[in-house]
Formats: sequence, C-alpha cells, structure tokens
Amino acid sequence: MSLKIAVAQLNFVVGDMPGNAQKIIDAARTAYAAGARLLLTPELSICAYIAEDLYLRPSFIAACDDAVKTIARETAGLSGMAIVVGHPVGRGQQGKSVSTSQRTNSASVIQDGRVIETYAKRLLPNYQVFDERRYFVPGQGTCVFQVEGVSVGLLICEDAWFDEPAELAKEAGAELLAVINASPFHVGKGYEREAMMIERVQRCGLPLVYAHLVGSQDEVVFEGQSFAIGADAQLVGRAPSFEEKLFYVEVERAQAALELRAETAPARDDNADLWDALVLGLRDYVHKNGFKTVALGLSGGIDSALVLALAVDALGKDNVHAVMMPSPYTAGISLEDAQDMARRVGVRYDVLSIVPEFEAFKASLQPLFGGKPEDTTEENIQARIRGVMLMALSNKHGHLILTTGNKSEYAVGYCTLYGDMCGGFAPIKDVLKTKVFELCRWRNAHDPFKTGSNPIPERIITRPPSAELRPDQTDQDSLPPYEVLDAIITRYMENDLSVADLIAEGFAPADVEQVARLIRINEYKRQQAAVGTRVTHRSFGKDWRYPITNRFKG
Repeated sequence: MSLKIAVAQLNFVVGDMPGNAQKIIDAARTAYAAGARLLLTPELSICAYIAEDLYLRPSFIAACDDAVKTIARETAGLSGMAIVVGHPVGRGQQGKSVSTSQRTNSASVIQDGRVIETYAKRLLPNYQVFDERRYFVPGQGTCVFQVEGVSVGLLICEDAWFDEPAELAKEAGAELLAVINASPFHVGKGYEREAMMIERVQRCGLPLVYAHLVGSQDEVVFEGQSFAIGADAQLVGRAPSFEEKLFYVEVERAQAALELRAETAPARDDNADLWDALVLGLRDYVHKNGFKTVALGLSGGIDSALVLALAVDALGKDNVHAVMMPSPYTAGISLEDAQDMARRVGVRYDVLSIVPEFEAFKASLQPLFGGKPEDTTEENIQARIRGVMLMALSNKHGHLILTTGNKSEYAVGYCTLYGDMCGGFAPIKDVLKTKVFELCRWRNAHDPFKTGSNPIPERIITRPPSAELRPDQTDQDSLPPYEVLDAIITRYMENDLSVADLIAEGFAPADVEQVARLIRINEYKRQQAAVGTRVTHRSFGKDWRYPITNRFKG
C-alpha cells in the first residue's frame, strides 16, 4: 500500500471564492497527475483567513457553499482522489441571518464529485488576533475517512494543540492525522508549531501531515512551512517558507505501521524569516488591494531606508517612487544619503523642498500664535506638509503611500498624526528600532530577491537617529536610548509586565514611568494609524485593544 499526499500551500484572497476555488481545482489536477490521491488545503481555504465579520453575512456563507459545489463538480473526474477544503458552514436559510450558534469553522472531504464528510473545528481560539468565538460554535464530532486504504483523521488548527481531538480521531480508527491550518506568523512561530506537533505525535502515536496557509491578509501574514512528522515523532519533511508550493508526502505501509517520506527545506534564521514576512506582507497588501505602485518619503534616515529596501524587494524598483522633502533643518548628509540609496536601488527619486510652504504656514499662523516661541508645533507643521505632498502624489498617480514609522515610535507617540503617519500601509509598524538597525545590516549582507546587494549606505546605519525637525535634534533628546526603550516596550507592551515588575528588574524608575506614560497617552494616535504587518506575538493591531480614555498607570 502507498499513498501520495499533496499539501496545497497556497495564497488565497479573502472573499474571492471563485478565484480560491479555481486555485484548489488547478492544484488538485496537478497533484492528481503527479500521482497524489489526497490533497490537503489550509483552514478556511475557500474564503481565505481572516474574513472577520464577513462570516456574519448569509450571502458570504452561501458563496462559500457554491464554491465547494464547484470544486466537487470540476474534480469529479479525478477518480478516487480525496480533496480536503476548509470553509465556514452555516445552517440558516439563504437571505436570513445566521446566528453564531448555527455557524462552524469546517472542512469537507470531496471525493468523486461529492462531499463525503464534513468536520467542524472543535477548539476555537479567542486570543491574540483570533476572534473565532465571535463567529463560530465548537464542533462535537470526529472525522475519519478512507483514501487508498489509509484511515485519515482530520483536525483543524487549534484542535491539534490539545490532546483530546487527536485521541478521539485515533479511537475512531485514524492511522494518520491530517491537520489543516491558518496560523499567523510571528518570528519563531514555525518552529514552535513543529515542536508542538512532535509532542502531539508522541502523545497519540500517529504520524501527522500539517498543511499551512501562505500569504498575507491585512496585518497578519502566514509563512507556509507545511511539514510532516513520522510516527517516531521525527520531522520527515518541511515545505519552503513564504512561497506557494505543492508539498508532497509519500506514505508507505510497513507491516502495521505507516512510514512517511518528504523533502525537507532547510531551517532558516530569524532575520531571513522576518525579512520575507515583511516583504510578503507588503506585496500582498499592495496587490490584493488593487495597487500597482507605492511612494514614500525618503529622509536619509534609517527607517525610510529600510522601508525603501523592503518595497524594492516586494514590488520591483520600477514600482517605487521615493521623494525627499527637505526642511530648513535637513542636514546636507541626509540629502546625500537619500540620493545615494535611491541610486543604489534604482527607483525614481525626486526632491521637493518644503521650505516655502513651511514659511508660508508660519506667516499665516503668526497673528494667532501671539509671539510664542517655536516648539513641537512647528515640528509637526513640517511633518504635516510632507504628509499633504505624499497624499497629493497618491491622489494624482494612484500610489499607495507607505509610512515609515517603527514600533518604538508608535509605542511612545514619537510620530506626527496626519504627518509622518499619513499613508495607507506601515511596513515596519511591528519592528522595534533596535531590530530596524539589525535588519538593515542583514539586508546589506544578503540579497534574497536579487534586487541588488548592499542597498543601504553605511552612514545611514551609523548616524545617530534624528527627526531633523529642529536644529541639532536627536531622538535621545526626548527618549531613553533605544536599547533601553525597546527592552521596556517588549516587557511592558508585549508581555504585560507592570511598572513595578520592570523597576524590580533593574530599569531606572524614571525611564519605566516615562515609557509607560507615553504608551498610555498615545493610544489615540495608534488607533488612527495605518495597518502594518504583524511579525511579533503582540503588535499594535488586532491583539492590542486598549481604551483611549484610560487613567490606569500600572
């Protein structure tokens, strides 16, 4: 007995049920021609993940039902092939509201033109970016189906993180677990999944094939990296990360046991994964939302340099427009470095001085300012002039404007609302400043997309960071050193440590209290910020939900 399994590690688009169905049909035909008789697609592959309140619309559920029927009809000629597709199931009538108690996160097994089994996810995550209990009710049953003489037990994502669903499948006769997933990426998550599934195999004694989504949806990104684990709890094979792939697993029966074989993509370092996640998040957001080109303000500083390098890797140099907008406080070396980087990566580069506009604003406002000295007001005016210019380019040329702020800045509000926060997508919104430096050095040492080596001038990396909105300004005039700031943000924001906890760890009380206060009072800015790719286990997005009006100081 032998069975060839194909994992359709594919990039789907939320709400494009006809397009997603066609991708599955094409994958099934290709896999069938290659000898596969079981095709696994990711969790909710019919509608793509995360569809949020679209699940509440009866017409959305009906369109998913139609797509399942289309796949069944179009693959009926693939004799004996079983195709597992993920989709929401609602038991309400067409045109009527489907309550949560009637809706499940399900997967159907299609074979010979019909649905032979449907399984509902038993365990619904409701943490971090997940809101599945808002949309679905837990399933109760098990699903074990036969293909080529092998009894396959079907699980959906969270089901495989706990003992009971796998044990129930085994009791129902499963010899092999097929786990379909849409599990958002953060740095290191792929290897955490492998470790957890090894533990699952150790506990239940069944080999396992893990089918995972690839692609990006708004702020979340999925890296693929599907894999297989043998009954001996050893990794058998691993699909590449961050690319669409039909990943094949060969299953052979050796006496009473099943043996699995597959190719293994090499393990990668965290920065390689992080770079690919940021590139994929940007590329998918641009393309899936109908944009062709992007523009950004290139300041000569490190954040905009990193965003430019990401944009070129994601979209190609011909689709990126960089604009330098010097003010009276822009250093000559900033102009030189911005021009140097634009030349290195080959993008269109223009210089638009904001000095006339800045002087005009000050003259117009002078009667209302009553002779008060210049302060952050004038700094914000400069940032907002730049925002107006970039948004004008967006309107005129159809560019998506990329904002260049990093996680450290968003955390403490070191950014200008309607100024440098203007734009449609924030590629490094979840990247701390210290990691920005690290990624720039990594990109200069690697050329993963063959767009050119060493794109970022060294001086951009080594210069002290500055917003250049007043004379001789540096970031550390207003903030603790970034090594300290980022360590506090990581503990306080990502890991929920208290002010007292951080002081007990040895951080200076003044630094901790300053950072905690800045995080608290700048929530109003973050809630108006552009969406950006999530790459840590907690970002300023779906898994950060704090009130703007808030006096809690702990």
